[in-house]
Formats: sequence, C-alpha cells, structure tokens
Amino acid sequence: MNILTLETTCDETAAAIVNDRLDVLASVVASQDQLHQRFGGVVPEIASRAHLERILPVVDETLRKAGLPLSEIGAVAVANTPGLAGSLLVGLAAAKALCVARQIPLIAVNHLQAHIYACRVAAQRDVFPCIGLIVSGGHSSLYRCRGPVDFEFLGGTIDDAAGEAFDKVAAMLGLPYPGGPSISRAAEQGNPKAFAFPRAFLREDRLDFSFSGLKTAVRYAIEKSGEKIAGSGKAQAQTSLPSPLSPLHCDLAASFQEAVVDCLVGKAMAALRQTGMKNLCVGGGVAANARLRERLHEESGRNGVELQIAPTRLCTDNAVMGAIAVERWKAGLTEDLDLDVYPGVLRKPH
Repeated sequence: MNILTLETTCDETAAAIVNDRLDVLASVVASQDQLHQRFGGVVPEIASRAHLERILPVVDETLRKAGLPLSEIGAVAVANTPGLAGSLLVGLAAAKALCVARQIPLIAVNHLQAHIYACRVAAQRDVFPCIGLIVSGGHSSLYRCRGPVDFEFLGGTIDDAAGEAFDKVAAMLGLPYPGGPSISRAAEQGNPKAFAFPRAFLREDRLDFSFSGLKTAVRYAIEKSGEKIAGSGKAQAQTSLPSPLSPLHCDLAASFQEAVVDCLVGKAMAALRQTGMKNLCVGGGVAANARLRERLHEESGRNGVELQIAPTRLCTDNAVMGAIAVERWKAGLTEDLDLDVYPGVLRKPH
C-alpha cells in the first residue's frame, strides 16, 4: 500500500509517498526560510499562510515525482502534534479533505516520534528500543523509545530549544538566519575554548537542558569585548556570512556551539547510563550540525553505544519521516475525521 504523508508542523510544507515496505517513492519540501529571514525566526501567521498557498502544489508535485495518480494512494498520514497551531491545521485540513474525497484512512503522526523514525528509515532495519534525542528549533528532548510509537519522556529543555538558541545567538552576532548553519560556518574559524560559557545541569543527574543562561553569557561577552558587531541583536537578511568575520565573531560562535554540544552529548550519554540502554537515535534540525555529529560519534565509540543519526536531508522537517505512519497502519491505528491538532508537546505521545 502507498501512503501519502504530510508535514506542516512549522515552516516547511512537505509531502512524501512511502509504501508499506518503507520504500520512499517521492519527497518534496517547500522551505519558508526566505519568508522568515528578516524576522530572525518563524512568524506563525506567515507560516500558516504560506502553507495554505503551497500544500496543494506540493502534493501535486509529490504525486508527479512518484508517477502515481491519487487513486493509488491507500491512506493519508499527517503530523498533528506538536507544532504551530495554524500550521498544523493546514496540514490536517488537507489530509482530511483527501481522505473524504478518496474514502481512505487517516493516520495521525507525532512529529517527535517521526524525527526518531527517520533513523529507522535511513538504517533500513529496526533501531528500537533506543534512547531518542530530538534537537531542533522547537525541541530539545530525550525519550526512552521502547518501540516506534512507544515513547517515555525522560527530560527536555526548560526554556529555549537548542535550535532557537542558535538563531538568537546568530542574531546577536549579526549572522544570517537560520542561525544553526551560520554559527557552524563561523565556528570553523574560531577557538571553542576562547570563552568559558556555562553548561547548565551538565554535572547533575537530571536529564534536562537549559540554554537561556548560555545566551545571556554570550551577550555579556559581546558587551565586555567592546567590539561593535554590525546588526548585533537584529536578524540579518543576507544569506551569506559577513566578510571578513572578526576573530571575536568566530571565537564566540565556536565557544557557544561547543557549550551546546557538550550539553546535548552529555545528557544523551547520561540517559543511556541511567536506563542501561546501548542504542542512541538522534534526529531534528540541529542534528545536522557537523560538530554535534562528530562528538556523538566520538562519545558513542568511547562508551560502546550503537549510534544512529538521521542523514542531514532527513534532519530538518520533511515528510519522509512520516513513514512512521506505516507502523501505525500495521497496528490498526487509524483516526476518525474529528481528529484535532495538539500544538503542545505531549509528555506521553499518542
């Protein structure tokens, strides 16, 4: 059976077609980065309006790429939690309309479970049970994943998510949005030990993250340096890094990135120790960060951990990871047409 999967949780309008063998027949992603660039972050109203404009063309293009008519789609899956309310509603409305028109089943997808399932799709083998680390613009969370749809919340951010912190620090440094790639490129030329930034909770047993104090430390470091950073604190509309970057830019970026990576890797390893598990799966947009991937491989090798990180193309929001719908379909977990959206994170994902 072929399943059409839809993803509109935040600012990517995406669709994919997968079959019940987890073959990916087509995938299309329409990014909104340029729409949100001058604001330095996602504006919910702009995001939902862009989804309205793009959802049908994206579905049409996905069917065209797969070489399939709509009549050969056996079910429609859609991410309905967590995410931005308006964005989620666009995807859910489109999915319901297609299901009504074709009289086919509707399948709900949990966006966070899907990020971890991207590791399963890429590995082409079972990766469960595992510890799941989800790091993105909206989420920094650890789960004990007994199966693809059986997650137990272990800990998460108490303030900003890692990706949000990257965006805000990039704005402080006058670097372009999205902040993750900008910080990563600037950090390549910097000294990660130049600034002794805080690592919240790193030496504590709790499996939580906090990045607000780290952001404040970066701001104080900028002010203490006395160096004027063009556009400091404001979102930058350019798409390339300012040239030349000052040593301060690069050292701040590298030191900030290292602090975030230390926290993410440290807590992931702590979760593995506390649960006695040996498998770690990592997904989400920040999982594309080269330094994070490098450190995860180093620490996993040192601790005898089997590591799966979603390939970079499946880290940022996409509909291929919605292939988790195959698991729900096989388990008979389809939905009625009164299915609603749940913008907040469900501590016990359904």
